[in-house]
Amino acid sequence: MSELIGVDECESFTVKQVQDLYRRYVSRSQVNLMTSFGFGRELAESAEGARIRTRDGREVLDVTGGVGVLNHGHNHPRILAARRRFAERRRMEVHKAFFSPYVAALSHNIAELLPGDLNISYFPNSGAEANEGAVKMAYKYHEGRRNTIVRSDISFHGKTLGAGSLTGSSENSFRFPGLPGIVVHPYGDVAAVRAAVEAARTPDGGCDVYAIMVEPFSASSMRCWSESDLYELRRLCDDDDIMLIFDEVYTGWGKTGSLFYFMRHPGLLPDILVYSKSLGGGKASIAGYTARERVFRKAYDRLSDVILHSTTYYGFGEETATAIEAVNIVVEDDYPARARRIEGVLGPGLEALHKRHPDVIGRVSGVGALWGVFLTGGPKVLDLAARLAPGFSGDPQFRTKLITLSVIADLYREHGIVSYYSPNADNPLVVAPTLAIEQEDVEYFLDSLDRTLSKGLPRLLARFVREKVGSRWPGGS
Repeated sequence: MSELIGVDECESFTVKQVQDLYRRYVSRSQVNLMTSFGFGRELAESAEGARIRTRDGREVLDVTGGVGVLNHGHNHPRILAARRRFAERRRMEVHKAFFSPYVAALSHNIAELLPGDLNISYFPNSGAEANEGAVKMAYKYHEGRRNTIVRSDISFHGKTLGAGSLTGSSENSFRFPGLPGIVVHPYGDVAAVRAAVEAARTPDGGCDVYAIMVEPFSASSMRCWSESDLYELRRLCDDDDIMLIFDEVYTGWGKTGSLFYFMRHPGLLPDILVYSKSLGGGKASIAGYTARERVFRKAYDRLSDVILHSTTYYGFGEETATAIEAVNIVVEDDYPARARRIEGVLGPGLEALHKRHPDVIGRVSGVGALWGVFLTGGPKVLDLAARLAPGFSGDPQFRTKLITLSVIADLYREHGIVSYYSPNADNPLVVAPTLAIEQEDVEYFLDSLDRTLSKGLPRLLARFVREKVGSRWPGGS
C-alpha cells in the first residue's frame, strides 16, 4: 500500500506540491484556471472576518463573501465556540434511532422567524439537495398526477442531475438526463409564466403544473422580480394549486437587507422556501427547505410516507448546532441592517465609478451586500482572440469574461483584494462581502477598483494575457 498523507504533513505543503496533487488527482483544468490569478499561486494560512492571511504573511481583503457562505465572515468566534463546545462535550453526531434536540431547536427557530405558516423544515447538506427536496415535496403533494415544472431561462438551482436540469446558466449545465416536464420562461416575465401554465392545461381544464421555481432575486445575474409580479405569481399559483418554490440559497440570512429577499414584500408567501450557504455560519455544510404546514401534511405526514425523504446525514449534530448559533447571530446582530449599511456605501460608490468609467462599466446593479459590476468594451482584437483561445472558442461572452478576469487579476496583484465573477447571464464582477466587513474596507475596495480601471483596458488586458501566455488558457487540458 502506498504511503498515506496525514493532516500535519498536508498543512506544510508548498504551493507547488498542492498544485501537483491537484493536477494528478483533482483537475488539471482547475489548476490552469486558478493560476491565472495571484490567489492561485498562494496558499491561505488563516482567515478572520473579511481578511485572509497567506503563507507569506500577506493580508488579503475578501469581497467574495465565500459566494454567499460567509455572511458571518471567516471564523466567527461564536461559531467556533459552538463547534468546539459540541466536540468537547462528546455530543452524539448522528443516529437515526434517537431524536435530535438540535433539529428540534433549529426547526422551531426558523418557524419563529419566517412569516405565515412556513413552519415545517428539513435540513439536508447542500442547496442543490434542498432544491431537489422541495421539488420532490411539490410533486408528492400532487401524488404524481401533475408532470410539469416551470423555471426561468437564467435560473441557478444547483449542479446535481435534478437541480442541474432546473438550472439555466449555460456554464453550470449540460445535457445530462434530468427531470421531465420542464418548461422555461424569461426571468421576471410573469406573462410568460401565465402562458406556460395555460399551455399545460389538461383536456378537462385542469392544470398539469405542480411547481414554479423562482429566485426572487437572482444572485448570479443581479436581476430581480418586481414586487407586483411576485404577488401575481402567488395569485396564479393559488388559482391552480401550484406549489410556489422560492430559492433563496444565496440571498437568505440577511444578505439583501431583509432576512430573506421575499420578506420585504408584506403578505407574500411561497409554499416552500429553500436556503443554505450562510445557514452554516461559514463552517458547516447544511441547507434547509421549509414548507407551509398544509403542504407538508398533505405530502408526507402519514406513517407510510414518514421516511420517504430522509438521508443518512439528515440533521447531522454538529451542523445543526452550528446553524442554531449562526441564525441567532444573524438575528441578535441584525445582519439585514448590516447589509443595508453596506448598501449605503457600496451602491453610491459603484454608481460613482460607473459615471467615472462609462467606457468600461456598462452598468451596476444590486441590493444590500450583493452587487454586480457589468464590465464592457475592450479592443476588437479580443474578437480574434476568442476564435483562437482554447476553451473559449465560440463563447459569445468571451470579451466580457476576459475583461472581468483581467480586473480580478489586477485587484489581487496590486491591491490585495480577492473577487470573482458570475458564470451566468452577463458575467458581472460580483461584489458580495461578508456582512462583518468594516466601512473602511468597503471604501478601500471602491478606491482600488477605481485605480484598477483608471489603468485602461488595453493595459489590464495586455498584462493579464502576457502572464497567461506561459500556461494554458482556462478550460484547456
